[in-house]
Amino acid sequence: MKISLSLAAVLTFLVAGLLSYLVAIAAAISIENRSVTAVEDRLEQSGVSWVELRGDGLQVHISGEAPNEAARFRALTLAAAVVDDDRLIDEITVADPAGISTPDFLLEMLRNSDGISMIGLIPTDADGETIAARIADITNGVEVANLVESVDYPIPQGWDAALEYGLRALRLLPRSKISVMQGKVTVTAVADSVAERDSAISRLNSYPQAGLDVVIDISAPRPVITPFAFRMIREDDVATLEVCSADTEANAARIITAAEAAGLATGESCDVGLGVPSTEWARAIEVAVAALAELGDGTLTFSDADVSLVAKEGTSQRLFDRVVGELDRNLPNLFSLQAILPPPPQDSGALEAPEFTASLSETGAVQVRGRLPDENLQAANQAFAQALFGSENVYFATNLDEALPEGWSVRSLAGLEALSFLHDGDLLITPAKLTLSGRVADRDHIELASRLLSDKLDGADFEINVTVDASLAPEPELLSPETCLSRINDLLAETKITFDPGSIEINESTGAILDRLAEILPDCRHVDMEIGGHTDSQGREEMNLTLSQARADAVLNGLLARRVLVSNLSARGYGEANPIADNDTEEGREQNRRIEFKLIDRTAAENDTPEEAADAEAPVGEEAQQ
Repeated sequence: MKISLSLAAVLTFLVAGLLSYLVAIAAAISIENRSVTAVEDRLEQSGVSWVELRGDGLQVHISGEAPNEAARFRALTLAAAVVDDDRLIDEITVADPAGISTPDFLLEMLRNSDGISMIGLIPTDADGETIAARIADITNGVEVANLVESVDYPIPQGWDAALEYGLRALRLLPRSKISVMQGKVTVTAVADSVAERDSAISRLNSYPQAGLDVVIDISAPRPVITPFAFRMIREDDVATLEVCSADTEANAARIITAAEAAGLATGESCDVGLGVPSTEWARAIEVAVAALAELGDGTLTFSDADVSLVAKEGTSQRLFDRVVGELDRNLPNLFSLQAILPPPPQDSGALEAPEFTASLSETGAVQVRGRLPDENLQAANQAFAQALFGSENVYFATNLDEALPEGWSVRSLAGLEALSFLHDGDLLITPAKLTLSGRVADRDHIELASRLLSDKLDGADFEINVTVDASLAPEPELLSPETCLSRINDLLAETKITFDPGSIEINESTGAILDRLAEILPDCRHVDMEIGGHTDSQGREEMNLTLSQARADAVLNGLLARRVLVSNLSARGYGEANPIADNDTEEGREQNRRIEFKLIDRTAAENDTPEEAADAEAPVGEEAQQ
């Protein structure tokens, strides 16, 4: 009985072993067949018909005669995309190269904050290791990811010149892709601003290009415009453009073309930026400008989606009704139209129309007279004037009139703020119109006043008769860039800019800091600086990058809202990429969530001669050391 049991156990083990062996063989054959079939399908889809495949267990033997080395490399690359490299056995032969044309060589070099990589097919004599070593010098020895394949063909004409140009472009541009071919270079990159883009293009065009086909495509972010505005005045068939915003260069050209058809002189332009209220902004302006031209003389104002059309006094009521009716029907749905036909002048015996006036002298003294609706609004206007011009500079003598038109106090407050942009001038408010006249030292202040009134008056008519007198500008005591940065950093060290969790809105504490920054920055208008947004490492990397950019933009727009001219400032989000403390602790994460100001040295890139640039080139927009 014991012998029978032992024999049965032995037989059981033998049968199990045999079955395992058969299953393993079947599995290997199945894997082999599937691998060969998958590779065949991939090659057939790619039009490679000369290859022969043979399975051997887990290995796939690939053979056949390739027409050239490039075709062999392509076949192996396609096969390696289906099965692992270590399972491929290369048995491909290459046809006699005599009479075969040179393959299309291509070297692509990609550079970003993580490093540099190179990929492509180059001649063996071009020496990919030497190219990688030269590229490593750009990043101070950081290892270059070398994914280049080489074939034994002579270096084609134009390759060396294209490679030299490509390496110089790679050194210049910190976020770029440089494609090098025989006799051709394509440069694709991203700059931090329009100024950096223009500087980079200028330097690239200065490099030797004899015999090369060079294609340059460098993009740059656009500024945020708020409010998105357009204002045109037409008088005696001649149009004047005060403010013009557009979302693209193409739409800016459309708007200018429409304005020129309505009497605008050639040579005007629009500011291109972000913040357009509707994708149909350009079409809305086109139909509105055409309506103004048909109406004759008048004023057309866009403030975001609010549209105001004010006809000239004496315009025919019938013409006005027809033009306004057609415009209201043709405007895109988002836009809201307010059309005004001023009443005809009253008889000489009629009551005098109410007025509100303010006069700003060259010494800064302000005299405010006229009518206001009630005591509360009278006190509000006086306090606002004193805040704008200083208590000691304001003489306030107004009367009360309860019969004033609706919105009178809104116009008086907006008019006083607009007057504060002037060096000297006068403000006149009547039931029909707000008029601002005087002088400024800088045209930017006219645009600021126009944008303010467009935004605040809700379609009410206004006119700006302000001239630019450059002699009024005081000789500034220019602070050094280091002094500017030191003052800003001292403030930020004292009170850190913070945001509510997950928010990009300026809260009360951050608003108070921006108020203090707005006192420092006017003395630093000549200093190019970057507002950098940083986050901790919590959350997805892409989300943190987007959040940091939005917060940097919010600080820039907050300063703009405080009447700081921001042409020297740019905003950039870094996400979690540049921590200054340990993200594993709450204290460290709190330090990493920050807004920083950095100096930007634009002059070095702009002043380099091509000869100097060859020896010492720096990335466009490289930040100064703090």
